[in-house]
Amino acid sequence: MKKSDVGIIMGSDSDLEIMAEAAKILEEFGVTYDITVASAHRSPDLVHKYATSAKEDHGFKVIIAGAGGAAHLAGVVASLVTIPVIGVPVKAKSLDGLDSLFSTVNMPPGVPVATVGINAAKNAGILAVQILALFDKDLENKLFAYKQKMSDEVKLKGERLSEIGFKKYLEK
Repeated sequence: MKKSDVGIIMGSDSDLEIMAEAAKILEEFGVTYDITVASAHRSPDLVHKYATSAKEDHGFKVIIAGAGGAAHLAGVVASLVTIPVIGVPVKAKSLDGLDSLFSTVNMPPGVPVATVGINAAKNAGILAVQILALFDKDLENKLFAYKQKMSDEVKLKGERLSEIGFKKYLEK
């Protein structure tokens, strides 16, 4: 079986467009991952098998779990593993994703889930990289460069805005 550093699991393939953002950021940093679909409600046996084999069989060091609506996937996974779980509340058709956020973030004592914002799978990917970088100096250096690039881009935008004014800036 192929070993990967991060597991990405989502409750439905309708979540893929959001969860792909985590995969993209992991690829940008050269972090290996596995991505799959399994529902805490519709396929609980599959979720159980995935979680209980996560560390030993897959080699996962972190799991990113995204789901909408009742969004219990991250919590169910976290209840079965000893590695960090990052929850991505996916905006469902109702309540603007608040139902997903509350379901993901409100975990009972002893079952922590690090939760990012609604549809914020990119941040989940970055958080996974930060966790892995605790034990990988090359990854830490890549993170530093990534954050420096973001800072440089913001600085350039501010300089451009000051130079041409807001009206011309908004025209671009």
